[in-house]
Amino acid sequence: MIRKATKNDLSAIYGLVRELAIYEKSEDALTATLEDYEKDFAAGVFEALVLEEEGEIRGMTLYYMTYSTWKGKMLYLEDFCVSERFRRFGYGQQLFDAFVAVAKEKECRMVRWQVLDWNEPAVNFYKKNGATIEDFWWTCKIIF
Repeated sequence: MIRKATKNDLSAIYGLVRELAIYEKSEDALTATLEDYEKDFAAGVFEALVLEEEGEIRGMTLYYMTYSTWKGKMLYLEDFCVSERFRRFGYGQQLFDAFVAVAKEKECRMVRWQVLDWNEPAVNFYKKNGATIEDFWWTCKIIF
C-alpha cells in the first residue's frame, strides 16, 4: 500500500534516508535530525509517500514543491529509497509512479531530482522511465 506519510512515519523515513546515505558512502553528511524532520514536516516544508506492507514501511519518496522559471510548477524529488532487503520486488516502480501521479495532481509541469553518476541501477531505472539525464548542468550549493 502506498499512502501519504504522516508524522508517525517520520522515524521510518529518517531510517531509510540514513540507509540511503550509507549506500551513497556519505553517512557523515547526514546532519539533519529526526527532530528537524518533525518540525519541517509539521511546517509543510516537505511531503512524503510511503510504501507499507505487513505493517512495515519498505520504501518512501520525499518531495517538495518548487518552481521552474522556464516551465512553471515543479515537484522536486529529494529522496527516493526502498530498503535494500526489499529491492527487486517492483516497489521502486510503484513509488516512482505514485510520485509522478502526485505531481500531475498538483498540476506540475515537471519533476526533477538528482542521481549520482556512479549509481548505475538508479540511472538505468530513471532512463527506463523516460527521464532526461542532463550532464551539462552542474549542481551548486552552499552549506551553512
